[in-house]
Amino acid sequence: MAEQFDLVVKAPRIFCAASGVDGQSVVGVRDGVIELVDLGDQSIGAPISATRIVELTEGVLLPGLVDLHAHPAKSGSKFGIDADRDLLPRGSTTVLSQGDAGARNLDRYVNETIEGSRTRVKLALNFCAEGESNPNGRFFSIDEASVSACVDAVRRGGSDVWGVSLNIALIQNPNIDPLEVMRRGIAAADEVGCPVMFGATKNAEVPLTEQLALLRPGDVMTYCFYSGHGSIVEDGRLLECVWEARERGVLFDVGDGAAAFGFDVAEIAVSEGFLPDTISTDYYLHHYSNGLEHDLPYIVSKMIEVGMKAEDCWSRVTSAPAKVLGMGESLGRIEVGAVADLCVVELGSEEEPMTDGRGEVRYGRRWRPKLTILGGEIV
Repeated sequence: MAEQFDLVVKAPRIFCAASGVDGQSVVGVRDGVIELVDLGDQSIGAPISATRIVELTEGVLLPGLVDLHAHPAKSGSKFGIDADRDLLPRGSTTVLSQGDAGARNLDRYVNETIEGSRTRVKLALNFCAEGESNPNGRFFSIDEASVSACVDAVRRGGSDVWGVSLNIALIQNPNIDPLEVMRRGIAAADEVGCPVMFGATKNAEVPLTEQLALLRPGDVMTYCFYSGHGSIVEDGRLLECVWEARERGVLFDVGDGAAAFGFDVAEIAVSEGFLPDTISTDYYLHHYSNGLEHDLPYIVSKMIEVGMKAEDCWSRVTSAPAKVLGMGESLGRIEVGAVADLCVVELGSEEEPMTDGRGEVRYGRRWRPKLTILGGEIV
């Protein structure tokens, strides 16, 4: 008797860094879980049958993409976008919100965005109690940097909250010391035993070495290839404090955004062997409002342009961020027993313009998402 699946996908190439799979394959899905990974030149038919069969003739089948820095928020955040509209169809099945809610609007965020989305959404709780609800910025008062309020909110959020978002750029009150905000945020994270997603000052007023020195193993510095004052590169070389932070276990995330990525900084880092631990989009309202194709395959294309290999990039948008989220056993991998989140990407045949945060344009072949499968269902 033929083995029955809900969905079978036949791909000319499947790539999964976590399981070591790379080659032609058939993947069978039942009840939202991967139950077959059959490598080789296989024909679909007996002894395999399925309610739906997808036969791909080109592209690469990957685990569902995991975006460690974006802004899913149905309301209450000036950066907010709709994850199901803007991220899920472009391959991202799991996404971490970088601070779209704080202690004062956590409950609404959980109800509206986390529970109200098909996309799997987790939250890095903004250490600013107002989250990103104030269109004029954050930290107008030191009262917004409350350790106790943050601790209570993280505990209240339970598994919906991954950790604390600690962005000390653009503090609105000039009398507030960015390092004091940072120390308070880390104190809150220490008390509840969670990591922080850290955004540096992006200026030279507070040396980056002082900021990085406060981070702990497992903390993540996003915007790591920002080009400008306060970047990780100085005089054409990577700062020693950045290497020291990595040796301590601090992680580095791309967080491309609109102005937080420079080809120059990324190229220097990659040439020195400093690859990001994770690659993320920092997709927010700006991209949606301006009709920009801003997705993980695009950011991967930019990282390939500065010297990374595609295979090294794919792990950094699948298994690596899934591990950071503490979900690496079931997400970001294609193997029997894993959640059936899948994504198909294809490489364009012609060179296209790609732009960084400083307006520099480079040309290269661009990867694009073509198919998303969430929990065994085609999106």
